[in-house]
Amino acid sequence: MPKKWASPATACAGQVLPQCAKTGVQARKAAVIKVLPLPIKKADCTIRLLPHTKPAWRPPSIPCVISAACLPRAAPALPLRPVRRLAGLLLALACGLPAHGAWAAASLAPGLAPLDARLNEQILMLPAGAGGRERLETTLFKPDGPGPFPLLVINHGKAPGNPRLQRRDRFVYMAAAFVRRGYAVLVPMRTGFANSSGRYSDFGCNMTANGYAQAADIADVLEYASQQSWIDARRIVVAGQSYGGLASMALATQDIPGVRGVLNFAGGLRTIGGSCDWQQALVQAFADYGRRSRLPSLWLYGANDSFFAPPLVSRLHQAYTRGGGKAQLLSYGAFKNDAHRMLASRDGEKIWLPHAERFLQSIGMPFREVYALADTPPAPASHYAALEDVAALPYVPERGREQYRAFLKRMTPRAFAISASGAWGWAEEGEEPEARALAACQSSSEQPCRLYSVDERVVWPDASAGRTD
Repeated sequence: MPKKWASPATACAGQVLPQCAKTGVQARKAAVIKVLPLPIKKADCTIRLLPHTKPAWRPPSIPCVISAACLPRAAPALPLRPVRRLAGLLLALACGLPAHGAWAAASLAPGLAPLDARLNEQILMLPAGAGGRERLETTLFKPDGPGPFPLLVINHGKAPGNPRLQRRDRFVYMAAAFVRRGYAVLVPMRTGFANSSGRYSDFGCNMTANGYAQAADIADVLEYASQQSWIDARRIVVAGQSYGGLASMALATQDIPGVRGVLNFAGGLRTIGGSCDWQQALVQAFADYGRRSRLPSLWLYGANDSFFAPPLVSRLHQAYTRGGGKAQLLSYGAFKNDAHRMLASRDGEKIWLPHAERFLQSIGMPFREVYALADTPPAPASHYAALEDVAALPYVPERGREQYRAFLKRMTPRAFAISASGAWGWAEEGEEPEARALAACQSSSEQPCRLYSVDERVVWPDASAGRTD
């Protein structure tokens, strides 16, 4: 008989919940449920153990969840040293690390941002792999209420280098669009990526095997989700970007109850260097998936995709459909300086949303807006100086001013951060440019970094800071 697991519990500062400590999660993962002993007012942070059922043949497992109940509040800036332990920082974000105003995050490690209360964002460690022994760091977004909600699972790509160093993907713009339409959204980091346990499996030039290996984790996430009372297990759609798109197309060869279709955003995988003919290997993979396909799919690729050029995309689509796969290809032209990043851009919704709506309606999935979400208020302009006034930039040396001149030519969204130590950092495009700019600055500064400009506005708050008479 399936077994129902633990009820909610609360961790005090410096404590670790024994229920989660016994899940078999490695030490670096178990630390995720430890609350930093910071002197923060009203930090009533609850780490909840979601009740769920698992088949009898799997060992007991409890997904450890960081709740978004406590989020950074407006507070005076504190002289915090950079937090170096990832696990502690995750909980600091969940438990109210002070922010420089309601609109700005405090200095964060790369890829980490406060959990979004608008979207009920949580971080879960979900069981996966043989016997459910692995744990997948998974971001959950969902509407208010008990559900059940239709489900979207978004699957990430692979950044160059060690997958363990890859940051947690959120796809927050896509997630917000679906939460508005009544969906729960899961974004799992697959085995060996980010804070997920286990070792990443790489089958080299065998792109077919690479896709199937990654699809196994997605199937485990779907198995978990389908057993939750807050999920409508009859209405599920799977999406993937880049490597996640390849994995999602591999998943579409399986008959998984409730899954109705796949959204493929620039799906594929490439290798750099060596003798692998990765393009031909990718064509072979899509041909295999097409022959075995069980689900309809919508493909979106841009003309200036830096990974997969239009001629290759045409070959992939032809190979897939000739084998019997059902795939509608949307070639949408150029997007900014790289269409491969379209899904992570706040401006990408204008491209993918109308086509996704038509596709989802065609497979019987809902897509009418049913929830209103408040937009995150932008950082207010401070009028400290004109945006183009490089000489007004406080603290930073001439090299930093040169970087700021170059920054002003970058695309929005963008952010530039500085510190009284003379450090600076910037970020453009994608999610959380403010947090990424602060992290880049903080990585070389022991003094707090603050945002100087965001998009087309100077937001530096102190009209006298850094100036000398």
